[in-house]
Amino acid sequence: PSVIAIVLKVLQQLVVSGEMIGEALVPYYRQILPVLNIFKNKNINVGDCIVYGQRKRQNLGDLIFETLELLELNGGEDAFINIKYMIPTFESCVLN
Repeated sequence: PSVIAIVLKVLQQLVVSGEMIGEALVPYYRQILPVLNIFKNKNINVGDCIVYGQRKRQNLGDLIFETLELLELNGGEDAFINIKYMIPTFESCVLN
């Protein structure tokens, strides 16, 4: 999971680094998104305790959620449809 966290951070930087990069990644969603669908529920449930790893952005579930939002925002008009097809529980941050 630590490798996945690093890859997600790099993917987020890649998507926001250029104007059309998010749209260029849409054809590759079929390779990227199934892995995210497997790990999307990997959240740390600690109740009311303090998790100091939050500032380092190491929670895999939160990173996946952030990455999916960035892919939707920067992926153009077909991004949500493709994400929803691969991850049925995903809800749009644009449409709601």
